[in-house]
Amino acid sequence: IVAVGESTLADDAPKPEAAAIRIEYCNGCRWMLRSTYFAQEILSTFGDSIAEVGLAPQFAKPGGDFRVKINGDLVWDRERDGGFPTVPQLKQLIRDVVDPDRDLGHSDTASA
Repeated sequence: IVAVGESTLADDAPKPEAAAIRIEYCNGCRWMLRSTYFAQEILSTFGDSIAEVGLAPQFAKPGGDFRVKINGDLVWDRERDGGFPTVPQLKQLIRDVVDPDRDLGHSDTASA
C-alpha cells in the first residue's frame, strides 16, 4: 500500500552521482530531431545510470555544432570526430564513462 504523496519510484531513481548528458546541436541546421532520437536511445539504454539528458540548441553563426558532453566533458564533437556518431558508437562512449561493465548486447564492441 502506498500512502498519498509517496512515490514507488524511489528505488528506480538514478544514483546521486549519476551522469548528466548534454547534447548541443545546431538549431539552424534543423538537427533537433536527430538530437531527440539520440536522447531517446540514451534514455532507453542508460535510464537507470544517468541523472538526465539535456538538449541544448545552439544559435551561433556559422553553425554546424553537434556535441555530446557527459558531466561537462566532451565525448563527441561533429567537427573534431568527422560527422555524427552512430547510435552504437555513442552508446559505447557513454557506457565507457557511466557504466563500464554494462553489456550493450549485439552492438557492443571493445572500445579503442
